[in-house]
Amino acid sequence: MKKTRILLADDHALVRRGLRLILDAEPDLEVVAEAADGAEAVAAASEVEVDLAVLDIAMPRMTGLQAAREISRRAPGVRILILSMYDNEQYFFEALKVGASGYVLKSVADQDLLEACRATMRGEPFLYPGAVTALIRDYLQRAREGERMPESILTPREEEIVKLIAEGNSAKEIAETLVISVKTVDRHRANILQKLGMRDRLDLTRYAIRAGLVEP
Repeated sequence: MKKTRILLADDHALVRRGLRLILDAEPDLEVVAEAADGAEAVAAASEVEVDLAVLDIAMPRMTGLQAAREISRRAPGVRILILSMYDNEQYFFEALKVGASGYVLKSVADQDLLEACRATMRGEPFLYPGAVTALIRDYLQRAREGERMPESILTPREEEIVKLIAEGNSAKEIAETLVISVKTVDRHRANILQKLGMRDRLDLTRYAIRAGLVEP
């Protein structure tokens, strides 16, 4: 039996250990790489041969959603599952937009994760009951109003800056994290505020929560 090679990303070591025990106990699943943040996950997906990336939605440096989008771009053959503590429709729809095949709630991961992994590898989406309800409601709403979900108008780097601002980092700290100059950070911030029609850090923090870049 060919095992599904899994990349597991979560910033909590205990959570990773617990999930790994669940996955490695199965004859058809094997965790071959771990990551403690989104940037590590993107690097691991490029360096190690994996079939499936299981990504926590809330991680430092780069969220699971940002990592999913980057992995989909760099390694389109890797399938993706998003893990979250929150039954949040916005996060669920964002996960679909970045190419994830499913959204698994951590509270029931011991029950749902194995089924989600296998469904994803069969090319089927994995939807928990609340997500199915959200999808149907969204479809009916769009049908009534003829609307489409807007694509993000920010670049991946701008989203990265917004996330770091919302997490309370100073311009100097952001510059050090991203290895760019403070002047470049300030220029990005000004462009972001102009694009979004916003005024300050508080506005950006609210936007980051709505967009699923940080958890409330």
